[in-house]
Amino acid sequence: MAAMGLPLEGVRVVEMTHMVMGPACGMVLAQLGAEVIKVEPPVGDKTRSLGGMGTSFFPLFNRGKRSVVLDFAKSEDRETMHRLLATADVFLENFRDGQLEKQGLGAEELRRRHPHLIIAGHKGFLSGPYEHRPALDEVVQMMSGLAAMTGTRDKPQRVGSSANDIMGGMFGAISILAALYQKRGGRKEGSDIRIGLFENCLFLVAQHMVEYEMTGNKPRSMPEREHAWPVYDIFETAGGNRIFVGVVTEGHWQSFCREFGLQEFLEDPSLRTTTDRILARATIIPRVAEEIRRWDVEKLSAKLDSLNICFSPINRPEDLFDDPHVLRPGGLVSNVNANGAPFRVPALPVQWNGANLGEGLQVPRLGADTDAIRAELDAPDIPTTKAAGRRA
Repeated sequence: MAAMGLPLEGVRVVEMTHMVMGPACGMVLAQLGAEVIKVEPPVGDKTRSLGGMGTSFFPLFNRGKRSVVLDFAKSEDRETMHRLLATADVFLENFRDGQLEKQGLGAEELRRRHPHLIIAGHKGFLSGPYEHRPALDEVVQMMSGLAAMTGTRDKPQRVGSSANDIMGGMFGAISILAALYQKRGGRKEGSDIRIGLFENCLFLVAQHMVEYEMTGNKPRSMPEREHAWPVYDIFETAGGNRIFVGVVTEGHWQSFCREFGLQEFLEDPSLRTTTDRILARATIIPRVAEEIRRWDVEKLSAKLDSLNICFSPINRPEDLFDDPHVLRPGGLVSNVNANGAPFRVPALPVQWNGANLGEGLQVPRLGADTDAIRAELDAPDIPTTKAAGRRA
């Protein structure tokens, strides 16, 4: 991949973020070729020491970055930060409004001293009545209705990953790419970008909001929803394994019934249309479950695959390390943690000119690049605005 070059080579990003949303943005930019310099306090990003479900946060979202330690209690380090920003194209931050002003890094100061800079602030909320509030992934899932749609109104359930934080980082990356493209078109001034975690989640539930807007019907949660297909369910197989099967087209229905001994459904005049079949799910599903229970999961999977019918085993995350598609060349990439231990991680979910991205990335040790970056900034021949030279 290095021989072909990556699209963001030559772009410098200075990142001052923590937790997931901001670091996820920087991680995507780094894998697309940007030089991402993570500025950390002397104690390091607080996610470096998380355990439990947070164990993966720092290594996963900070691969491929450089680490610089600056102590903003020292005026010389605050000035070093400004010297670094003068060489950058992009500044990432995800602090609550007003916090960076205390460090001399408020929006007005940044715009005055670095008018070329693209500033991307990852926040809990966009501008409005809630802009002052902190937010967490779980908070915005509850606020936006996503938790009630994933579980129920009585038992709301968050999505089983940091989905909104990660997606917020992706929207940050998309916005930054747009701002860089605008620069390429001749714009000299930077851009001020604000990405909202709540609004990101709102975007995810827009389909349900619009359904209500257009029909007046309150959307039903996933466990309570009316099915749009006659077969769209989890079934138990002969060995006790479970499998999801989705029969969603007329062709699928015809072939599924023929191959699984359900000819009576094809001969029943009351089941001619998809709507007829949905209304008859109370009869259809028990009969389908009876047939599927006769099959071994591997043979069943092979049969469904040959029929081009959608199906999936009910996996857990640990099962994916044995999945043949995940294990295809480039599906998992090998990275190295800050302590030198290797770990495997799914590649960025794109291929660039046929190549997978993310192989060989390293998680930086705290402050590993501080001396090198300071030496670069102190070099007598460094341009006053290195970023400007890259944009030319």
